[in-house]
Amino acid sequence: MRRRFVIEAVMVASYGHLLVPGRPVDYVVPYSSIAELYDMRDSSDPVMDNPEDDGHVKKKITELIQFFEDSLNRKKIEKALQVPWRESSALLLDENIQFTVIHAIDSAEYGERFDPIETELLLTAMKLDIPLLSDQFEFMDKLIESEVPVQVYDIEDFEFALESEFTSADMEV
Repeated sequence: MRRRFVIEAVMVASYGHLLVPGRPVDYVVPYSSIAELYDMRDSSDPVMDNPEDDGHVKKKITELIQFFEDSLNRKKIEKALQVPWRESSALLLDENIQFTVIHAIDSAEYGERFDPIETELLLTAMKLDIPLLSDQFEFMDKLIESEVPVQVYDIEDFEFALESEFTSADMEV
């Protein structure tokens, strides 16, 4: 059984420990965060402060883009993009990691307080009733202040999140 989390694609590239989970995991990724990877890869702006880390993360971003561009994966993603809120079939990275791409749609309901990607992340977590992983303290604070009904974990607490109590919604058989 896989534990499911909503996450931005760049977070998977930025945090190596997410690629070696202690149990099977399904990362649910809004498509717009995959599109954002191309901007990050092609930008001269650093993703990380340390130049060595920045080079490593940009390499991982390129690898992740190649994974999503694989012909089978691309077909699964394109099928999901035909209908709002459709989830792709599983994109298998290895025996413990799979991705599900979702065609999330931004909603004005939270648009004033959150940016479009943040809105898609929180709406995806709410719609699928699964926890959200983030490294952005301001975003997590806004979620709490706005009383948005989602469970959020800091990426540094990933192992704890994997071991925390499961609900039927955030598990995939």
